[in-house]
Amino acid sequence: MSSDMQDKQILVALVENRPGVLNRVASLFRRRNYNVDSLTVGRTHKPDMSRMTIVVDAKRTNVRQIVANLAKMVNVIDVRYLSHEPHVARDLALVKVRAQDATAFNTVTEICERFPARIVDIGPEVTILEITAREEMVENFIEELRPLGIVEMVRTGIVAMGRGTRIHDKDHVPAVPLNTANGKQQVI
Repeated sequence: MSSDMQDKQILVALVENRPGVLNRVASLFRRRNYNVDSLTVGRTHKPDMSRMTIVVDAKRTNVRQIVANLAKMVNVIDVRYLSHEPHVARDLALVKVRAQDATAFNTVTEICERFPARIVDIGPEVTILEITAREEMVENFIEELRPLGIVEMVRTGIVAMGRGTRIHDKDHVPAVPLNTANGKQQVI
């Protein structure tokens, strides 16, 4: 693992699945001048809860301070520092490369065979490839494709989960809006 990859630290936050939560978290990072390497947000198996996976550079940011600041936020249910626990982390990339002739297409196929990658779309001039793997492997895959000519690329950012019985879940009960006599909603 390169030194660059070792300096990246993974935080996982359970947050309320409500409008504006991502904006408040992003505002915290902006106000405190934290640099985020990767931020992914997605729904969980509970409709009122989302999960954020945040990757930061430990050389440039105090990870404990980020965890403490996130934990203080109203819409944050729980925060965990995942980097020093056994975990599985994956990054997904879609890469569009030039493959205008049989030689280029054969090269693309050979590269895909060496990585956990597959061809998801073939066109007359370009081919779209998909890879889901550890970040280091995604980086190596991209470097192998560069000589072919990368036309476009998109990555999801890292998602991570503790291994084994390490479960990051909470019995969170969301605030329930209550209608009052004047017709306005009040949160209890």
